[in-house]
Amino acid sequence: MPDRFLAPADLTALPRAEFAFPGPLRDRLVAAILDGAKTATTGLLAEYEREDEPLPAAGELSVVVDSEDCPVAVIEVTGVRVVPLGEVDLGHIVAEGEGDPTIGQWRTAHEHFWHSDTMRTALGDPDFTVDDTTRTVLERFQVIADLRPAAALPE
Repeated sequence: MPDRFLAPADLTALPRAEFAFPGPLRDRLVAAILDGAKTATTGLLAEYEREDEPLPAAGELSVVVDSEDCPVAVIEVTGVRVVPLGEVDLGHIVAEGEGDPTIGQWRTAHEHFWHSDTMRTALGDPDFTVDDTTRTVLERFQVIADLRPAAALPE
């Protein structure tokens, strides 16, 4: 992992990186980030548009938070692509580190999340659904700082 010094004041100025919603899924995703298995994520362009947020850009830093809203790592964006859902490739899926061996299994799991009541509420659309043309944001990142206390680190 790259070694960069970040002062506490720097951390509070960084945007938060929240993977999924608090709960078991976020806990699994954060664990995969911390153990190095997860170096990519997929979002919906509709999320960025709804929140009027700019897309991530290479070089940007953010603080990963766990389900208890505690900072656990700093990540740096290494690449971003916007592609239709039907064009998400296996290389990206493997980099997501969630253990999906096929595009079909990955898509089923992600559609389950994107079609959930929680996600539809977050998007403000109770009937939201995805298809092959839905624009996705494929983000690659690397952990540049592990913020867990030394006692929490694996031996």
